[in-house]
Amino acid sequence: MKFRIFFCYIMLSFLMGNISYGQDFANLNKYRDENLKLTVSESKDNKRVVFMGNSITEGWLSKRPGFFSKNKYINRGISGQTTQQMLLRFRQDVINLKPKAVVILAGINDIAENTGPYLPEATSGNIFSMCELARQHGIKVIICSVLPASEFLWKKGLEPAQKVIELNKLLKVYAEQNKLYYVDYYTAMVNNEAGLKAELGTDGVHPNELGYTIMEPILEKTISKVLKK
Repeated sequence: MKFRIFFCYIMLSFLMGNISYGQDFANLNKYRDENLKLTVSESKDNKRVVFMGNSITEGWLSKRPGFFSKNKYINRGISGQTTQQMLLRFRQDVINLKPKAVVILAGINDIAENTGPYLPEATSGNIFSMCELARQHGIKVIICSVLPASEFLWKKGLEPAQKVIELNKLLKVYAEQNKLYYVDYYTAMVNNEAGLKAELGTDGVHPNELGYTIMEPILEKTISKVLKK
C-alpha cells in the first residue's frame, strides 16, 4: 500500500510537469552497460552488496576505490540525485543485480531542494519504498543516517541541520519497527553546530578521504552481520 501511494506521487509529479518525459530524469543510462555485465556474471556465493546513493556514495568510490574493489562492493551513486530519482532507478540498479544486501544513503539532496521543495514525508516515503521493494525481492536492507550539514554552499539559507536530524529520526524509527539495519554515521561526524566536522569534509556536506575512513568501519560491522545470515 505504501509503495502504491508513492508510485502515485511520482506519477503525479510527471503530470504536473515536475519531471520531463523528454529527459532521463533518473539517469537510467549511467550504469546500464555495467549492470548488464553484472547481471550476466551473478555472484555465485550471494555476497553481493550494492550501494545506492548520491554524490556522497559516488564520491566514495573515487576517494576510496580500494574499499570497493577489496570487498567487491557495487557502487550505484549518482551525484545530485534525490530519493525520487533513486526510487525510479532502484529496480535496474539494485533489484536486477540480485544482491544479498543494499546500502541506502539518501536524503541530503532532497533537503537541498534539488528537484523541488523538501517534504519530509515524501523523502522518507521514497526511502521506505526502496526498502519495501528490496525486501519483496529477498534483499537485506541497510539504512544509513544522513550525514550532518549546517549549510549548503551552493544554496544558502535552507538551514538543513535540524531537517537532517528529523529525517534521521524517521529513518531510525522505521528501521526499528521493520527490523531493518540502521547505520549511524551522524554521531561520529557531527560538530557542535550540528554540521559536518571540518576535518572530515571540504564543503560541509561531502566527506573527504578521512571522512570515509570514519564511515567505513561503522558500516562494515553491519555488513558483516548481514552477510553471515
